[in-house]
Amino acid sequence: MEPQHRIGTREQWLAASRALLAEEKAHMRAGDELARKRRELPWVKVDKSYVFETPQGRKTLADLFDGRSQLIIYHFMLGSDWNEGCVGCSFLSDHMTGIVTHLEHHDVSYVTVSHAPLAKIEAFKKRMGWTFPWVSSSGSDFNFDYHVSFTPEQLASKKAFYNFTEQDVGIDEQHGHSVFYKDEHGDVYHTYSCYGRGDERFINTYAHLDVTPKGRNEASNLTDWVRHHDRYEDGARGG
Repeated sequence: MEPQHRIGTREQWLAASRALLAEEKAHMRAGDELARKRRELPWVKVDKSYVFETPQGRKTLADLFDGRSQLIIYHFMLGSDWNEGCVGCSFLSDHMTGIVTHLEHHDVSYVTVSHAPLAKIEAFKKRMGWTFPWVSSSGSDFNFDYHVSFTPEQLASKKAFYNFTEQDVGIDEQHGHSVFYKDEHGDVYHTYSCYGRGDERFINTYAHLDVTPKGRNEASNLTDWVRHHDRYEDGARGG
């Protein structure tokens, strides 16, 4: 269905675009200020020991830095009894393969973490054709401590802490990002986390859709149209 929209002259388009540019610049400057405030958050020292299962063997949280001082962890929704990874998490992860190299050359390691056993992670990773590091936290409290995995009791009570508030999460796994810093003494600090729609900034497809006439064109959320990239019908095009 064709979008209904007003039609104007080139002069009208130019005048409106100049006005919009002023707002876009203000929005960008506001984003820069938010980034500055994000970097100024107090750091919390990680005193608890976390061990992850990786293809190279067991590793600690400090090991995941891989010689760099900064670490971004993506909390990918793949539970121990799930048959495949979350569609939305997979959508986000499709954007990462080409980015990780650039992060690593700017003192930032990127690792995806799920609560599922490593064998299940490796099988799904192979299916998706991803190359970024992906490890299992199944033998530790990491997912629970960073509020992306939830116990049966929390689900039953409809009271779990997610996205900085107590709420009914409705499912045993949720998504998010957590950022860590390791100093020259080897001490690790938690510096930042975001959840929910906070993850959208990492989905470059949305940045492209947001400049198109139809925009995101979602009735409710990304699951209206996003599929695992190997589940789209060949030759299918969105209406």
